[in-house]
Amino acid sequence: MIEFAPTEYDLLCVATGETFEDSGWMLDCPTCEKPSLIRAQYAKKELEVYDDAGLYKYRDWLPMKRMLHCNATHATYKSDRLARALGLDNLYITFNGYFPEKGATMTTCSFKETEAYSVCARTDANNDKVMVVASAGNTARAFAKVCSENNIKLLLAVPEDNLDALWFDAPLNDCVKLISCAKGGDYFDAIHLSNMVLKSPMFYPEGGAKNIARRDGMGTTVLSAVTTIGRIPDYYFQAVGSGTGAIAAWEANMRLIEDGRYGSNLMRLMVSQNAPFLPMYDAWRADSRELFPYDENKARRDVEIIDAKVLSNRKPPYGIAGGLYDALKATNGDVLQATNLQAHKAARLFLETEGIDIHPAPAVALATLIKEIQAGNIDRKATIMLNITGGGEARYKADKEIFYLKPSLVFPLSSNADDVAAKVEELFK
Repeated sequence: MIEFAPTEYDLLCVATGETFEDSGWMLDCPTCEKPSLIRAQYAKKELEVYDDAGLYKYRDWLPMKRMLHCNATHATYKSDRLARALGLDNLYITFNGYFPEKGATMTTCSFKETEAYSVCARTDANNDKVMVVASAGNTARAFAKVCSENNIKLLLAVPEDNLDALWFDAPLNDCVKLISCAKGGDYFDAIHLSNMVLKSPMFYPEGGAKNIARRDGMGTTVLSAVTTIGRIPDYYFQAVGSGTGAIAAWEANMRLIEDGRYGSNLMRLMVSQNAPFLPMYDAWRADSRELFPYDENKARRDVEIIDAKVLSNRKPPYGIAGGLYDALKATNGDVLQATNLQAHKAARLFLETEGIDIHPAPAVALATLIKEIQAGNIDRKATIMLNITGGGEARYKADKEIFYLKPSLVFPLSSNADDVAAKVEELFK
């Protein structure tokens, strides 16, 4: 561990405005009676970007207790060929993945590394409990990498149908364990499985969207873009599963306005889902803070259809105070949708123009940008940030031996909570 003075900040309850100290692994306001996110309020209001090679260059706006070894970072650059193909004057791409020619060095090829390095830096080095992370794939890969490298105990819960996402360029440290819900299960089932494990005091939840470190880690994508461009963009395009990245973008935007050097505008959050899995799209179109009921069997069928499996969260932080609904309202944003075919075409265009492969999720985001341009809804001179949330995987894997993490236990979708907790405890004894 590198010598480091912990970041100074306090916490704010979005619902009540109450401020309080972070007395530990706090995920909620201790006095608030309604569902609400909490936010970090950093002592340093003006962003300083340090000379570090990795994501900790933004450490003044990350809730860090310790600094781990980290060379991973994203890269923002002004697009030439893709922008020209789309007829845009100011398209900026923030590439999260492996694109060394542009300076992007995330070897899991996903922006989930922004979360993992930040969350793990918030952990107490003396904590002997096991962190639990439920994931549809990319998040698990990122946390596995960071925890393996830093000997942090981790339990992953991932659907058995998504295990092909758990690839690595080297075998993992034994401190990382994996359990799965049986075939036919989805991300929601993985969350349910992880919640059963958390009945044991041996484990603690990473926290998902409620974890300030996860959101502020994701917010570094906006810090990269704004410090590169020199101003806050007009539009922010990203595909969403939970919407946490877009919430993080909004929060980073507000901090940058308070900084005062990059403008005073709020980016319009243009977030997208992969049809036919459209719970947030449907709710937003009806101007509903609450998601509509989603038949369990239909939801699973829709997840099977979509290529961007990471966008399949059935219980996202949408209506919660400070969640995606509030972020969209505050920024005059919108929820868009694209089919697999539209995303395939977008991915092919990106490869042809930018010279690198991208994941299905950012292909969905690009597809919706293309549709908005074609519909005449975007000013072609506007400054646009396109968050490519994963890419370069084909490039990275091309000359490497790849290892896959296998589950230690696979549980039926109808498992008993006490039985699950007891069996998983044994993995760490």
